[in-house]
Amino acid sequence: MTDFLLAMVPDYGAIVLMIVTFLSCLALPVPASLLMLAGGAFAAGGDLALSATMAGAFAGAVSGDQTGFALGRWGQGAIDRFTRGKPKRRALVDRAHAFSLRWGGPGVFFSRWLVSPLGPYVNFLSGASRLNWFHFTLFGALGEAVWVCLYVGLGYSFSGQIEAVADILGNLSGSLAAGLVTLFLGMFLWKRMNEKDNR
Repeated sequence: MTDFLLAMVPDYGAIVLMIVTFLSCLALPVPASLLMLAGGAFAAGGDLALSATMAGAFAGAVSGDQTGFALGRWGQGAIDRFTRGKPKRRALVDRAHAFSLRWGGPGVFFSRWLVSPLGPYVNFLSGASRLNWFHFTLFGALGEAVWVCLYVGLGYSFSGQIEAVADILGNLSGSLAAGLVTLFLGMFLWKRMNEKDNR
């Protein structure tokens, strides 16, 4: 599927990026970051307009965030069905929920680009936990702007080394998300141990 989507980028750049970033913000397994890097590389080669490439990716990401937020707000049961019998998904949703409640708007901002594997779940859970819509939208749009500028910009700047850049960014984002999850788990366990000691 990745090869098929990559082949469509030179001809349908902004539209493909809009669809893929939209789907990625709903937790569907599509290579949004890789396609944004490719879009930047094609823009550097003159095959795509840089502004249209960035606008398409940004519009899709913000639309996906808003859809995820709305689904969370009006479909708490859908989240439960989505995670039922899937302990890894449930654990990720629980961590994203804790992240959303603890950090609010700044958490939404950082989950767009710094710990992007948590982003879609933060969308759903921000809606479900009734985070203020204006704050969600403001911080989400700012975070998506960073995500799009970072990936399309790196693709544009390093068009000859896309695979190496994708590997580095993927490893970094995954490591940060894993570190954040470990930190929250450690804090949770520390709190539970202290509660037991105080009884």
